[in-house]
Amino acid sequence: MDSRPRLREGDKIMTSSLPAIIQKQVVVSVRVGRFLCFFLLGVLVISTAAGSAAGPDVKSLAAEVDAHYNHLQTLEAEFSESYRGAGMERTESGTLWLKKPGKMRWEYRSPREKLFVSNGKEAWIYVPEDRQARKEAAKKLEDVRSPLAFMLGKTKLEKELRGLSLALDVPPWQAGDTVLRGVPTGWADRVSEVVLEVSPEKRIVRVELDDVDGGATEFRFSGQKEDVAVAEGRFEFKPPAGVEVVDEGLE
Repeated sequence: MDSRPRLREGDKIMTSSLPAIIQKQVVVSVRVGRFLCFFLLGVLVISTAAGSAAGPDVKSLAAEVDAHYNHLQTLEAEFSESYRGAGMERTESGTLWLKKPGKMRWEYRSPREKLFVSNGKEAWIYVPEDRQARKEAAKKLEDVRSPLAFMLGKTKLEKELRGLSLALDVPPWQAGDTVLRGVPTGWADRVSEVVLEVSPEKRIVRVELDDVDGGATEFRFSGQKEDVAVAEGRFEFKPPAGVEVVDEGLE
């Protein structure tokens, strides 16, 4: 039986009978071994975290979202629109209809009625309470709804949003969704960043537009119905009698 004293980690007394040079080597070996254990554990933790953070491939996800909306002809959904900025907060809600090519109708019900409708050529904003309707060319309309063209399958996400990437620091609205961010190519003078939330079904369920002046507008979509029948007349507007019309021109 080996009666020699055995070294226990952290037990320096047991090394006292060894030559000084060997004592140092033993202590150093224990410390190095301990360091390597913690180092390897740290690498494992970092590697695991990095793997989780990597998430889905952005390019593939964007292509899947494009494919999902490109095959659609119409879309109906409930929406909420929230604005934060300039010391105020506002939340509105209603129903949205989209139809190719470039047609949209936003019917606001709460907190007051409002209508935004476009047939792809001209757009109207009508507020019954104000007894006023504003008409403008759809292509030159500067409205927060305009950047949502990708939901009509008119463009590609990576083309519309420069530097598209995962927004790992932005919590999703719904568990299991993926959040992306990018800089709008056509709205850089007004919108500094666009945040998109994509469901596992490759539907866009949330869009946030961060203004360059510090404000933010967020849209949330629920109850999406795809390729439903939507009459062309839903995207036309005729001002009711007695309503003031402000014509911004179509040129």
